[in-house]
Amino acid sequence: MWWKILAVWLLCMVGAILNGTFREFVLNPWIGAAWGHVLSTMLLLLLILVITWATIPWMAPASPRHAWTIGITWLLLTLAFEFGFGHFVAHKSWQVLLADYHLWEGRIWVLVPIITTLAPVWIARLRGLIH
Repeated sequence: MWWKILAVWLLCMVGAILNGTFREFVLNPWIGAAWGHVLSTMLLLLLILVITWATIPWMAPASPRHAWTIGITWLLLTLAFEFGFGHFVAHKSWQVLLADYHLWEGRIWVLVPIITTLAPVWIARLRGLIH
């Protein structure tokens, strides 16, 4: 079961990397960095929901607790990757990494970990896999 959770998360990460590439090379030059961030974040949220919709029957959560376990696992993996890779590999400062969470500056990235956590529960309920 754990390998399925990891496999779907990796699929989401591939989507996130492709989305980031699209943002940098298409959206930002076209509509600017601020709006590129917003549109890219919204596209990533949609991608996470679509991937979850397509894969939740395969992961087959047997209960709400199981669906929450998937979401919380994805959250922890996402944050570990974002901050671990961002700081220790990409050598970004903690200040730069945390800047994406500044809602008051129009940075809506905080929605990504929130939706990543909630998506398995929401989608499993919508698909009638849990109650």
